[in-house]
Parts: sequence; structure tokens; C-alpha cells
Amino acid sequence: MRIREIIQGKGGSVVTVHPDRTVLEAMQVLVEHGIGAVVVTRGDEIAGIMSERDVLRLGAASPAALETTRVADAMTRDLIVGVPDDDLQYAMEIMTKNRIRHLPIVENDRLAGMLSIGDVVNALRSHVESENRHLRGYIQGIPS
Repeated sequence: MRIREIIQGKGGSVVTVHPDRTVLEAMQVLVEHGIGAVVVTRGDEIAGIMSERDVLRLGAASPAALETTRVADAMTRDLIVGVPDDDLQYAMEIMTKNRIRHLPIVENDRLAGMLSIGDVVNALRSHVESENRHLRGYIQGIPS
């Protein structure tokens, strides 16, 4: 299975935030949308990612800084991204190896979607259930 299939199924819209917003504003966006990370963009350019982990690090060091620190100063800049044609297994390995839960998907230098670890787990679970059904049918002589 390819990442493209998951992105098409869930839609390619991605919640973004401008790097000049405050971390508190980014945190409010995370809560409002019920998500764990937001891609930081300036126009069509991807500048980084702000995750719950980034917010917690800043808040633990200085809670008052949440209101005054710009996203650009607290975000993760070294972005790990995937492309729509990446295999889901490969994406899972990259996410696990780098201990990340969100993988921005880029196509033609543009943000094409966001893959979460939950998306990966759900897709793999669905694939295994489908395969299991087919195997049971085969064993029982039921055509699929």
C-alpha cells in the first residue's frame, strides 16, 4: 500500500500555521482541530513542524514563553517528509526510527498531506483484517 492511497482516503488538506504566530496560538490551533502537529508554512513554503512535543518542551522550560515565543523559534526545522509514492511499510519504519508521529507528505515541492501514526496503524489493521477474511474464505472454500 502506498501513502497516496491513505492521503486520497482522508483528503489532502493540512492544518498549517504561520511562523510568526505565537506558540500559544499554535497550541490553540492544535486543540481546536484535535491534532498533534501542525505544519509551519510561509505561503507555499514549508518552514517546519510544530508538534505537541515542541509545545511541551517550551512550556516546561518557561510557561510564560508560550505567549511570546514565535512558532519559528520553537518549531522543529529539520523536517522529515514522505512522498505519496512511498510504501506504507517504509513510512512506518521512518516514523518509528525517528520517533515521530506525524509525517508531512510532499509532492512537487508542495504540501500534499499529512500522515499520522494513527493513519498508518489503521491502514495496516484494515489490510490485515481483509487478508484474514480472504484466507478464512479460502480455507473454508468460499470464493472471494
